[in-house]
Amino acid sequence: MALWSQPADHTDRARSIASWYSAAYHYRFMLTVRCHLCSSLRFVRVALLAFAAGLCLAPGLVHAQQSTEILPLGQVRAGMQGYAYTIFEGDQIEKFDLEVIGVLENFLGPKQAIILVQLKGPKVEHTGVVAGMSGSPVYLDGKLAGALSLKLGIFTKEAIAGVTPIGDMLNPPSQGFLAQADVQQFSLPAESTTRTGLPFGSSLEPIETPLVFSGFQPAAIQQFSNQLQAYGFVAAQGGTAAARPEDAHLVPGDMAGMVLVQGDASINSACTVTAVEADRVYLCGHPLMNLGNVAIPMARSRVVTTLSSNLASTKIVNVGGAIGTITGDHLTAVTGKLGAPPAMIPLDLTLLVPGDDSSKGAVREKKLHFELINHPKFTPLLVAITTFSGLTQNSLYGEGTTLHLSGEIRLQGHAPVKIENTFAPGDTLSPDGLPIATTIQNVFTRLFVNTFEPAKVDRITLRIESVLGRKSFTIESAWLEKGEAAPGETLRVRVLLRPYRGASRVEETTVRIPEQVARGTTLRVLVSDADLLNRASRGFAFGGPGSGPTGLDQLIALLNRERRNDRLYVGLFAPAPTLLWDDKELPNIPLSQINVVDGRPTPGSVQVLRESLAGEASIPLGGPVSGVISLNLQIR
Repeated sequence: MALWSQPADHTDRARSIASWYSAAYHYRFMLTVRCHLCSSLRFVRVALLAFAAGLCLAPGLVHAQQSTEILPLGQVRAGMQGYAYTIFEGDQIEKFDLEVIGVLENFLGPKQAIILVQLKGPKVEHTGVVAGMSGSPVYLDGKLAGALSLKLGIFTKEAIAGVTPIGDMLNPPSQGFLAQADVQQFSLPAESTTRTGLPFGSSLEPIETPLVFSGFQPAAIQQFSNQLQAYGFVAAQGGTAAARPEDAHLVPGDMAGMVLVQGDASINSACTVTAVEADRVYLCGHPLMNLGNVAIPMARSRVVTTLSSNLASTKIVNVGGAIGTITGDHLTAVTGKLGAPPAMIPLDLTLLVPGDDSSKGAVREKKLHFELINHPKFTPLLVAITTFSGLTQNSLYGEGTTLHLSGEIRLQGHAPVKIENTFAPGDTLSPDGLPIATTIQNVFTRLFVNTFEPAKVDRITLRIESVLGRKSFTIESAWLEKGEAAPGETLRVRVLLRPYRGASRVEETTVRIPEQVARGTTLRVLVSDADLLNRASRGFAFGGPGSGPTGLDQLIALLNRERRNDRLYVGLFAPAPTLLWDDKELPNIPLSQINVVDGRPTPGSVQVLRESLAGEASIPLGGPVSGVISLNLQIR
């Protein structure tokens, strides 16, 4: 059928011409649209190809090409070319090359080898081996061979590292992920190697793990630096990042670590993820603290940047949301499980400072809240660091103040441990708040190292009140109302005290002579501080081998009975033996009964003191007391 035919007259022809132009225009429009559609489709296809290529090439998504097949150690040879993944900045997982130098057999222990590699590429050659890079997955022949875990020397010109074989990290082997692996299992040494004693700069050592402090000043961390370095940590300042829904979606090359403290300040470790199998996570390639089987919260870490240094390059990280539990901390790997994190110990710290005259005695108050892990080796140190930092890094604290500490430690199934003491400024350069941290650490150490049962702490509540000035007292002299007394009589005792500044003053108290004291005997009146009276009444071997409590309840009772250092004490001692049996004090024991147990094997611990504490009095002074005066009293 023709598109156009000649019409019968002019009118029909005009209509026919108009119809033809209309049809032609419509046909041309359709052709144009079709051409545009074709062009658009070609553009979409090109864009999709470019996007797909971008997915393959994007540094943050390189894990899409990573293999779950592993390479047994027996197939590793010198000269093999490989690569590894880590994060230098943000969430972008980056790939860098490496070459196998050789295999060091029996390096960590019997049948515990290390693969020695040289890192290659502009970034790693510039930064060297970076603190926080431990755990970076290493691939040889496209198969997972292990994780970066060691570095060689300091100020070295080449980036040489040690790789923990993957067969030693995945222990015991699980289904699926290790189906293609020829993995042998060995018993692991109890401790990791640290310094080997080789010449400086020529030894392989674990790559440092950044211990990220958020909300801590360097001056606060410095007070505990020796204890932190003993665990192999590098203290680094960092921050916290808001939790994200994708935090738990870990892939090899991401970063994660332990949560030690969280709340108004946080302490976290960070290293690189080596492998993920279902909800199991393997990271670090070496121990964090070599704690064995643990239950510590695991959190995602996000790299802000990598600091390059000739001495020690390190990653600066923010800690993200909690994603599960660190379940193992062993020689060749840290292991974790994705899911809900374990419970932590709440620590509530209240700081108080009396107001000035303009505030009419109002007390300024600040409350801080922290949560800490519950672990016998590490919790005492964390409590000390957190308490010291919380105290010293706020506007309520100032040097030259007397600090009064009170609080309690609540334990599951036991009476709470009461804490109360006063601390005055010293003449040394150490911060005034450090003795409080040391005291708290000592109490927790005694609780956690007890040999009776694990100390399960429910909550810690501490209250610190600051008073301007130094309030401390020294015992200069003491005297009795008279030199002799009768049984049942009450005797006055006067004590001359010298404060830190100002005039000396006299304090007075009374002690009552027991009715059963034999006439003609001589009693000893001990005017002293709390520590000396504690020692005199329980023996100088108190707390040492062969003495002390035999249960956690008894230990708590002893802690709660210890005297306070801001009181002046007067103790009245009679020359009658006291038998200390475990936590029990048995004064005035007849010699016939003492001879039955003295020097013979008995259950528990037994100690005999030559004196018995027959009476005691105290005077609160509001500041630490030191000194001792011993007086004799004749019983007529």
